[in-house]
Amino acid sequence: MADNQLFAEIVSDFFLNTCQLRRRYNIDVNAVLAHSSLIANTAAVTGNTFDFIPLSTGSVAEFYIEPMLSCVGDVDIMFHFCSQLVIPQGHPPPTQLPDEFHGRVLVCEIINSEFPGYVYLVSSYILTEITDDGKYNAMQFPRLYVFHVLAREQDEILGPAVVRKNSLQILSHVEPYTASGSMRSSDMVPCIRCLSWPLQAADWPTRHRNYDWPDSATVERVVSNGCDVVMVAHRQCRQDEWMSKQQCRLSFSRAEITLLNSWMKEQQIVYHMLRSFMKNAGLTDITDSTGSKILSNYNIKTLMLWACEMKGRSWWIDDLNLCQTVTHSG
Repeated sequence: MADNQLFAEIVSDFFLNTCQLRRRYNIDVNAVLAHSSLIANTAAVTGNTFDFIPLSTGSVAEFYIEPMLSCVGDVDIMFHFCSQLVIPQGHPPPTQLPDEFHGRVLVCEIINSEFPGYVYLVSSYILTEITDDGKYNAMQFPRLYVFHVLAREQDEILGPAVVRKNSLQILSHVEPYTASGSMRSSDMVPCIRCLSWPLQAADWPTRHRNYDWPDSATVERVVSNGCDVVMVAHRQCRQDEWMSKQQCRLSFSRAEITLLNSWMKEQQIVYHMLRSFMKNAGLTDITDSTGSKILSNYNIKTLMLWACEMKGRSWWIDDLNLCQTVTHSG
């Protein structure tokens, strides 16, 4: 028993001493910049007249620690079009937009589906820029269900993501120096921006929290960032010809980035340890009878977010034993 306690203390000290704050520019951040540039270049080569606005998500954006063993598996990038926008059902169209939007913008309303978090999009308005300071005029648009944007035949589809492997040959000379492999693979997720907090999550900002996490300032930042809509149907609807092409999912990746970056260092380390255990134990490779994965990093993230709300600050740092914390939080 004493040996186990000593081992746990050694492991805790190791992680606390070796998990440094992430450098502003490291191999994974550079990969994000390169893949974001690839998105813009693809649009230019194909003659697409619409701008793509990229957002780094996933591990690169969520972790501010840099462990000795990388916590980044690949590059995750969401990108939305400057010509599309969604609003909650019944909301009036906006009359002013951020600078990333310009020209004519199609506005769709978010319509609930029978599955929580999954929605449909119905076109409602066309916004036309009338001044140089971001003001727009709204006109009614025929109400039609919006279909998914189809990927290329050679693309591998994983949920809402388009998976690109070996896409950055120009960076091959640095690959021997990256442990994560993020230079070689990226998950690129097309989405549509929603500038407002969705009605489907209206109770989240005001629900009771025993330990004031997230605090009011963090909640305000989360809500002010709105959300996104990604093009993927619920697993029970993917065999339906109509729903598979029109059902979408609300994405709270922006909220998750803000929340995880508000964690204490100890909480980020515990999250990293849980993810590493899941991967090394092969738990993320387990599938059901349909071939769908049963467990993923998203499950661990959700459990950690709940644990951070349900456990006070002292639980994470008093008598610190990261191994014991990992066992109890997981």
